[in-house]
Amino acid sequence: MKGMTDIVNVYDAKTRLSQLIARVEDGEEITIARHGRPVARLVPFTEQRQVRRPGVWRGQVKISDDFDTFSDDEAREWYGH
Repeated sequence: MKGMTDIVNVYDAKTRLSQLIARVEDGEEITIARHGRPVARLVPFTEQRQVRRPGVWRGQVKISDDFDTFSDDEAREWYGH
């Protein structure tokens, strides 16, 4: 039944949640309604990854020339010697 949408009232959704989840895993979408009015939707989970755009921060970040220079005291704090 992939791609189908079904409307289920809140009470039925609570009592049959495991069954509804199994249907969603099979590709269905389930609309949950309260008093006949849609209030929520169960849909298959998909990873939402943002599209990476290299260079977005170019020119906006400056790394100090002494960024990786440690004093002896700082080295002791970081490395314990």
